[in-house]
Amino acid sequence: MPSGELSRREFLRVAGVASAAVGAGLSFASKAAGKDRPPNVILIVSDDQGTVDMGCYGAKDLITPNMDRLAARGIRFTQFYVGAPICSPSRAALMTGRYPQHAGLATNAYGDRGLPTDQVTLADVMKAAGYRTAIFGKWHLGETLPLSPNARGFDEFLGFKVGCIDNYSHFFYWHGPNRHDLWLNEEEHWEPGVYFPDIVVREATRFLEENRDRPFFLYLPFNLPHYPLQPERRFVKLYSQMQDPRRKRYAAFLTTLDDKLGTILKKVDDLGLTENTLVIYFSDHGHSTEERAFGGGGSAGPYRGHKFTVWEGGIRVPAIVSWPGHLPEGEVRDQLVASMDLMPTIADLCGARLPSVSLDGRSLRRVLESPDAPTPHPVMHWAAGKRWAVRRGKWKLVFDKELFLADLEADPSESVNLASKFPDVVRDLKHEHERWLAEVTR
Repeated sequence: MPSGELSRREFLRVAGVASAAVGAGLSFASKAAGKDRPPNVILIVSDDQGTVDMGCYGAKDLITPNMDRLAARGIRFTQFYVGAPICSPSRAALMTGRYPQHAGLATNAYGDRGLPTDQVTLADVMKAAGYRTAIFGKWHLGETLPLSPNARGFDEFLGFKVGCIDNYSHFFYWHGPNRHDLWLNEEEHWEPGVYFPDIVVREATRFLEENRDRPFFLYLPFNLPHYPLQPERRFVKLYSQMQDPRRKRYAAFLTTLDDKLGTILKKVDDLGLTENTLVIYFSDHGHSTEERAFGGGGSAGPYRGHKFTVWEGGIRVPAIVSWPGHLPEGEVRDQLVASMDLMPTIADLCGARLPSVSLDGRSLRRVLESPDAPTPHPVMHWAAGKRWAVRRGKWKLVFDKELFLADLEADPSESVNLASKFPDVVRDLKHEHERWLAEVTR
């Protein structure tokens, strides 16, 4: 038995007992006003969204009113990092509060390869705390039943398990034989011709309505703007003056996502849940430049790189945290933070019990409360195949065919290699990264 599996089982057993006691004491239905219950959580993840592709991040050619409105009533991060520049490891870091290597999934999930069953997930944590849990959208952390959402802490699941699907047929066409990949809990589910983002919104709004009187954790990993780029036609018309591939493909698809986000947030408002709902939004990694994405339509702005790379454009993403009436509104945070911080942050704000295993993430409560709070991560690491990076303060060392040292304060675009000028910094960061890698993979 893996050492971590006992930890997960013990966590679920002990936390489950605590949950039963808390649930009995809360009498959820009688707390409809929301004054005496912990906050609801809606966690929204976009797919392949560029670092600056949002109006509030300076994109003047994109229409994202709902994302911008969310930032206006919340906190926007300028140095928010994900655990990896590809889908599954990034989601593993989110779900476990650990580096992907520490969580046991450093590559994309496929078939029976996924997030190991000994890992405690964020959904486990929230369910054990008495929350109703649901995921509608893209899972991509394993396809077999032991690796599926319902076995990992989610009460409800409607979505797909692989990397992407056609938004109308719900088939996966990009590797091996074509296969249908839409699931309702553990059963294959058929809705041919129904636009998948609309399915996500439909299920999300239903879930909100049904659980308005009890704490809920709603995870919405959208598949937009990941390929296949299939925006609603009404949004393509908004970009008639823009050049392809950004116009007809990426920009319109991102605005489609923004529209879906707006519908969900309006439902929260209409149900009177806004001041008792923590909403978190970020992208799983940087924009794609793949052929299937028509060479790319996203933008990293001043930053170098994109999806698959450990340059800033691959791992630094847009991120917003909003909880009106409880957290500052319309503010910006420049501290170094990461998606793996969200598990301990959510647990901290919701009073949930964390697993006893070591986490790499840290609660962001102090950062959320004050722009002057120290960064929770003096050093951060990434590893993706043979590529890797380590950041300490202003220094970032990247290995991508060669060692590249950047001063991100003076050169955020990582355009000048200072490795030969500061060999001591290179040596120290390289050794630090080697120690980290040995620690998280042992």
